[in-house]
Amino acid sequence: MGADSWEALADWYDRKHGDDGDLWHRALIDPPLLRLVGPVEGLRLLDLACGNGYLSRRFARMGAQVVGVDASAPIVERARLRERRHPLGITYHVGDATQLGMLGSASIDIVVCNMALMDIEDAAGAIREVGRVLRPGGRFVASLNHPCFDVVNASAWIVERMDLTTTIWRKVSRYRELSAGVVPWRVEADRIARTPAYHRPLSWYVRTLRTAGFVVTAFEEPEPTEEFLAGSPSGPWVAQIPLHCVIEARKEP
Repeated sequence: MGADSWEALADWYDRKHGDDGDLWHRALIDPPLLRLVGPVEGLRLLDLACGNGYLSRRFARMGAQVVGVDASAPIVERARLRERRHPLGITYHVGDATQLGMLGSASIDIVVCNMALMDIEDAAGAIREVGRVLRPGGRFVASLNHPCFDVVNASAWIVERMDLTTTIWRKVSRYRELSAGVVPWRVEADRIARTPAYHRPLSWYVRTLRTAGFVVTAFEEPEPTEEFLAGSPSGPWVAQIPLHCVIEARKEP
């Protein structure tokens, strides 16, 4: 399963995220991502794996010159449609994260990649290409499934109840193994879709960033907001064990 699996989900994905992101993004993952990104006014920003462009639009409203790239043509078309309806000066491209030929070397100030590195088969190639397009001193901010606690098809919650006590555990296996799997999505009450995902240990990401000329400068593990705690039954569990992380890395001069 490759990009076509996401292409088939374009309508659902666009409805799911709208202009603000779904609950998991808006109320859990995005707040620390946005804090690390910080002010972007006057910066040239690449939204890598931009999806329907909801973050691209947010960054454009904050004053950034935004370029969005995604491998799914139908999803990019929905982002372009929103741009045509409400122009913000965003340029969208259909493209492979490992081949950003539409962008010159050292032409970008900051690259944001929100919840996509674990979906990219050649994540090392994507990180190298991010290093190419970033100017010296530029930053790469990426959120992803936490490699330590969310191993595709090899991790699960365990809820133990005894008398009046409930204990939450996170079970993980095959952590050190580079592996591929599938993630199920309930797109309709009676329909489950699946997309590919790839697991790499956290150390793999740090080594790969270092090899590409980056220094890791920040690391966050998103904590549930009040909105997330109220809106998701997983909120109390995620409050104990993070399922996502956000990495900031700076390109060395």
